Amino acid sequence: MDILKPRYVPMNRRRRIYEGKAKILFEGPEPGTLIQFFKDDATAFNKKKMEVVDGKGVLNNRISEHIFNHLNRMGIPTHFIKRLNMREQLIREVEIIPLEVVVRNLAAGTLSERLGIEEGTVLPRSIIEFYYKNDELGDPMVTEEHITAFGWASPQEIDDIMALAIRVNDFLAGLFLGAGIQLVDFKIECGRLWENDMMRVVVADEISPDSCRLWDVQTKDKLDKDRFRRDMGGIVEAYSEVARRLGILMESERPKGNGPVLVQ
Repeated sequence: MDILKPRYVPMNRRRRIYEGKAKILFEGPEPGTLIQFFKDDATAFNKKKMEVVDGKGVLNNRISEHIFNHLNRMGIPTHFIKRLNMREQLIREVEIIPLEVVVRNLAAGTLSERLGIEEGTVLPRSIIEFYYKNDELGDPMVTEEHITAFGWASPQEIDDIMALAIRVNDFLAGLFLGAGIQLVDFKIECGRLWENDMMRVVVADEISPDSCRLWDVQTKDKLDKDRFRRDMGGIVEAYSEVARRLGILMESERPKGNGPVLVQ
């Protein structure tokens, strides 16, 4: 037995740091770490629509782990350390920058509504948008002027965030295309990771079908949270299909009442 290895503490005995719409953060086993727990809650329109979807948290945990492992190997800095079990990840504690960073490759969702562009239209180039993280205000869209004026991020941090967003977009587009999936758009959050007196901006939160719009290349079927937003049903089946195509979920398995069976 390795007495120096931090002892795993069950969830119900850990100190809760923060609870969001889809995840809970608990105190980690070592200073500077947290445990991120993925819930089965599905929410849309700033929690105006809510439902518990059995197995969603398990799938998002594994899909996000798969993507963050790739990003770390590519030298794209993230908060992710390792997966602990089917619903929990060990992550580095970061100071979250209060912005949602959305990268759009095709017109969809609010972009189509705002500008009257037909959904599915390929954009002239990838577009990066910023939204202020505030549920009470409905996460309003903001400009770089707002961000710097109100001190949410510095000009250098904005440059770092945009550089990370472009690199993540390039990687995700290729990863999903190789699985027969089109990356329409996605959202990331970033945080400040402090190492002694040095700070760097890293990718945080999660990357999963909850935070990406994913369409089947051939059929244009939606494989993401739009199935919940638009009352289409089949959200676990869609997320399971993404996991299968990425090699996370075994081909022979199908989602069951107690959640899908995943490749260890």
